Amino acid sequence: MRAETLIAIALVLAPLSSAAPVAAKETASALARPTGSAERDGDKLTLRWTGLGDAVTVWQVPRGDALAKDGTVVGNAIRGSETVVVAAASPRPYFVVRDDKGHELRLAESLLPLEGGVNFRDLGGYRGAGGKPVAWGHIYRSAVMSGLTAADFRYLNDLGIGAVCDLRANEERDRDPVNWPAEMNMRVLVRDYKLDMAPLMTLFTSGGDVSAEKTRAAMTAVYADMPFSFASQYKEMFGELLKSDRPLAFNCSAGKDRTGLAAALVLSALGVPRETVIEDYLLSNRYYKPKPPKPGAAPDPTMAMFARLPPDVVQALMGVDRQYIEAAFAAIDAKGGMSRYLRENMGLGPAELTRLRSLYLQS
Repeated sequence: MRAETLIAIALVLAPLSSAAPVAAKETASALARPTGSAERDGDKLTLRWTGLGDAVTVWQVPRGDALAKDGTVVGNAIRGSETVVVAAASPRPYFVVRDDKGHELRLAESLLPLEGGVNFRDLGGYRGAGGKPVAWGHIYRSAVMSGLTAADFRYLNDLGIGAVCDLRANEERDRDPVNWPAEMNMRVLVRDYKLDMAPLMTLFTSGGDVSAEKTRAAMTAVYADMPFSFASQYKEMFGELLKSDRPLAFNCSAGKDRTGLAAALVLSALGVPRETVIEDYLLSNRYYKPKPPKPGAAPDPTMAMFARLPPDVVQALMGVDRQYIEAAFAAIDAKGGMSRYLRENMGLGPAELTRLRSLYLQS
């Protein structure tokens, strides 16, 4: 079954999931270096960290690369591993957390606080090559952006996002167009292709039992093909990243399959350990919360058919699973490994990798 076909399943099922997906287990990075997170609840942010000393100072700074001296102290002599600070969503806040021995960590929200955004996340903060963290505020991943509001566009404009790599097929873009405001001068990269629904329809209308096991097996097969069937789109994305004139976002419809693999490739190219890359991929189980159909939208008979699928089948389609992304990695490894794939399929030789890391890893 072609990658485009199984991807289409999630597109059809997306509006059917009303409950929040089961949260993925979040584990510490494999690297023994400070790690942390920032989670928003209204105007409050909970900052959490590991790997720092007993007492820390927290500064709020205006940019992801700003020094502590450029910010304001929002917590002093904090003991423990977390604190709550009050910080408006806009302008976007960043934080420096430093212990009494000078070890420090930079934090920001991974999930952007957008009114109409879905699974819109910053890839910053992960430790990459040489232990250097991926810079905040430069590379974003997202689901469909057609629900973004005027306030969301202003927020993203303030972040300086200037390019979007839209991995969706023609019919997806036609169904859910994104009307970028002219003042954003957004550069949108797309490739024309058609989603093939025929094999999908056969899978679910053949009269046989549709089980979660069979569905996961099908999705695993799709992921094994995706690094190669979407190679041209991913290569174009890397080419745009190497230009580095403005921050970039990439997306598909659900922001978890085509986009999930794109994020895995970017993080891998930046030297982020594979286990950490998989953790980021699995976060879509927590952050992908599809929007319900728009009021007055015409009934979709295909959607109605899929609504009758067993819940565990829906979860296998709507969620992400470790075995999916591992199948993609295994397919890459079987053809010479990640370094060879990046070099031969993505056009990232030693010079390009060095430039990519100089652009997106914080010194």
